Amino acid sequence: MSQTAHPRKDTPALVRPGVRRTAIRVAPLTCTIGAELGGVNLGDAARDDDLFAEIKELLLRYKVLFLRDQDITRAEHVAFASRFGPLEDHPVAGSDPDHPGLVRIYKDLGSKPEHYENALHCDATWRECPPMGAVLRCVESPPVGGDTIWVNMVEAYRRLPEHIKTRISGLRARHSIEATFGAAMPIEQRHELKARYPDPEHPVVRTHPETGEQILFVNSFTTHFVNYHTPDNVRFGQDFAPGASDLLNYLISQAAIPEYQVRWRWTQNSVAIWDNRSTQHYAVQDYWPAARKMERAGIVGDRPC
Repeated sequence: MSQTAHPRKDTPALVRPGVRRTAIRVAPLTCTIGAELGGVNLGDAARDDDLFAEIKELLLRYKVLFLRDQDITRAEHVAFASRFGPLEDHPVAGSDPDHPGLVRIYKDLGSKPEHYENALHCDATWRECPPMGAVLRCVESPPVGGDTIWVNMVEAYRRLPEHIKTRISGLRARHSIEATFGAAMPIEQRHELKARYPDPEHPVVRTHPETGEQILFVNSFTTHFVNYHTPDNVRFGQDFAPGASDLLNYLISQAAIPEYQVRWRWTQNSVAIWDNRSTQHYAVQDYWPAARKMERAGIVGDRPC
């Protein structure tokens, strides 16, 4: 659902009938994605059914929500995220030993610059059931830089040319952890990672299980289509590879269109909550050697269909 009106700082929350209205202030940040919330504490939301329900409704509408000054404990962080569903660990990043499911993404002088987050991606589509979403809190922000960009992939699909929508209807694609996180590993470790997480097959266009929206569901973890090579698509054998790869690259490139994006400037104790099913994101790595320390709770999702 697109927000077509110009952003206003006092836009009221839209909630289901029967759900109590709170003092939440909602400020849309762009015309297509993202809103900043005020007047709410996520520690309270972890304990209040109605308050949580209101936040979830807003998440489904705006795709990603932002809050500042959330001086909450790790336990409250985990408790709030767990309201959406069970939390998951990351096979490469690991999680906090005292708070399972809370991944510490710490980049500081003791670490080398990495280039895994600075790609437009939907989290962990290399899983059979990618995450439903995540709650990310900034523990320490660089003095400048280190922003994160989110993209509305519902809007990206909606604005595709009709002949492209027809062409990709029914297409399926592979997603790989081996070809991404595993690429820098020794071959034995890479093969072990692939054995633990075999490349799943997902629809190129998935349906949101709660809103029914159609979502363009390819990203930097996507390696290739699995059912492109049909008589309708291939005149000669050489059509197979370039025809499929050109189409996949075109689809992946849609996430780079600014009209579908929102960019967030982090400060200490700011939080982002995003729907991983309908968005992609990009963590801008322009701040090294300054420190950027984040803590993320990822929420188990469903199988895309």
